[in-house]
Amino acid sequence: MSISTIAKKLSTAVIAATAIVLGIGTVAEATVLTFDDIAPISGYDRIPNGYGGFNWDNFGYLNGSDTALSLTGYDNGSVSGDYVSFNEYGDPALVSDGIFDFNSAYLTAAWNDGLSVTVEGFKSGATLYSKTVVVDTKQPTLVNFDYFGVDELRFTSFGGVEPDYLRSKGGPGTQFTLDNFTFNEKVTSVPEPTLLPAILSIATVSAGSVLKRKQLKQS
Repeated sequence: MSISTIAKKLSTAVIAATAIVLGIGTVAEATVLTFDDIAPISGYDRIPNGYGGFNWDNFGYLNGSDTALSLTGYDNGSVSGDYVSFNEYGDPALVSDGIFDFNSAYLTAAWNDGLSVTVEGFKSGATLYSKTVVVDTKQPTLVNFDYFGVDELRFTSFGGVEPDYLRSKGGPGTQFTLDNFTFNEKVTSVPEPTLLPAILSIATVSAGSVLKRKQLKQS
C-alpha cells in the first residue's frame, strides 16, 4: 500500500472520528404526529404548545368524524384515527422548535377544492425552503417535503372554490387539514469547547504516528 493511500485512509479515519465525537449528522428515528393522542374534545380546540415538542401557532384540532363535518375535508382528511389539525380561520399557521427535519404530511382542503397551500421552512428567520401544493376536499394528499435543518414552518393557504356538495355546510373557507406530521428531531452531543482542540490534536498525532511507522518499515 502506498504512502499516499495510507495518508488518505488515515485522514478519512480522523474526519470520521471527529464527526462521531461532535455528533454531526446524527438524528433520531422519524416521529409521526397523528393528533389523536391529544385530549379528546367536543367541537375543536387549539393544539397545546409542547405537543410533539413543538410550539403551535394558530393550529387547532378536532374530530373530523363529527356528523356535522361529513363530506368536508375535516372528515375526508383523517389518515389515522379521527382527529386532524387545521389552520384556524384559514389564516397562516406556524410550527416551531429547535432544529428538525420536516419529512412529510397529509394535506386536505377543508372547504375549497383546488386550495393552494404554501409551506415555507425557515432557520433563524432565513427562508430555506418553499413549496406550494394544490389539494381538494375529497381525499388527503401525501406531500414529501424533505426540509432539512429548519426551526420553523409556516403554512399559508389561499384560493380554491367551494364545491356544490358543500354549499349547505356553511360557506367557503381557506382552511386545510393536516395529519400524520412526520419529522426527525436533530440530536447533537457536542463536547465542551475546551475539549475539542485536545480531541482533534490526539486524533492528528495518532494518525501521524501510524504514518511514520509505515514510512520506517518501507525505508
